[in-house]
Amino acid sequence: MAGSHVRPVLVGGHESARGADLERLLDALPGAAVCTPGRSLQDVVRARLAGGPEPVAVLPMTWGRDPVMVADTARTLRWLATGSGRGRIALCTPFGTVDHLVALLRAAATRTATHVPGAGLVVAAPKADPFDDAELHRIAHLVRTFGSGLEIGVACVGTDADLERAVHRVRVLGAQDVVVVPAGFAATAPDADALDGASFFGPLLSDPALLRIVRERLADAAHELAHGHDGIEDGLAADHGHGYAHSHALGEHEHPHTHGHTHPHPHDLPHAHQPGAGDDVTAAPPLGAPAPARG
Repeated sequence: MAGSHVRPVLVGGHESARGADLERLLDALPGAAVCTPGRSLQDVVRARLAGGPEPVAVLPMTWGRDPVMVADTARTLRWLATGSGRGRIALCTPFGTVDHLVALLRAAATRTATHVPGAGLVVAAPKADPFDDAELHRIAHLVRTFGSGLEIGVACVGTDADLERAVHRVRVLGAQDVVVVPAGFAATAPDADALDGASFFGPLLSDPALLRIVRERLADAAHELAHGHDGIEDGLAADHGHGYAHSHALGEHEHPHTHGHTHPHPHDLPHAHQPGAGDDVTAAPPLGAPAPARG
C-alpha cells in the first residue's frame, strides 16, 4: 500500500536532480510517478485523475531547501483542484525539513569522526539558486559548530570541478582524508574523477527509511483530505520571505512597514539529539514523528 489508497506523485527539484534520484523508489510504490513542478506535474496529476476514483496525493520531495518548488507545486494544484479535481487532490506535508537535514548531517559527521579519524567532510548538493545555496552553507556551519570537530566543506555542484575544489579545500585545511556526504536524495557516488580520492559516505537515509517516511506523508495527506483539508493553501505560502528581504528602510518612509499576516514558526517540529557513534542513522528518529496536523 503506497499510502491509504491514494495515487502517489513525488515532485522533485534540485535536491533530487530534478527527480532523477527518486526514480529508484517507484518499484516499491505501485502506481506512483515522479515529476517536476509545472507542466510535468500538471500532466501527471490529470492522467491520474482520469485513471480512477482514488485521490491523488502529491508529495514535495525536499529537505526544506527548496521552498519555491513547494509553492510552485501548490500553485499548479490549486488550478487543478477545481471541477473534476475538486476534493480529489491532496498536497502532502513536504518530505523533510532543514532541522531533519541538519540532524542527519551531524550524525554523518559523528560517524565519520569515529570511523575515519582525522578526516574532513564535504557536504555536497546540486547547485541551485543563490538563496538555496546560501542555506546549504548555513546548514554546514551548524554541522561544523555542533558536530564532532571535523572540518566541513561545502560543494554546490554544477560541474565535477566544483566538487574537486571543495575536496581540495578541505585537504588544504588539514584533513588527512575527505568524505563526501550528499545533502539531498542521491544514493550513488559521484564520478571518481570528481571525488579526487575522497570517499562517499552513502545516502543520508536507506531506501527502506525513505519509503517509510513517504508512506507516512501520503497516509497523513489522505487522512487530512478525508476531513476536508487538501493542504494546498499551506503550500502556497511555502516560499514567503524566500529571497531578498522585502522590508523597507525606515529612512525611506519614516514609519515601520508591517504585514497584515503572521509568519508561522515550526516550533512543533521534532528535534533530534546529537547522535552518538553507535546510533543507527538510517532509522532517522527526527523523521519518525507524524507530520504536524493541518487546519
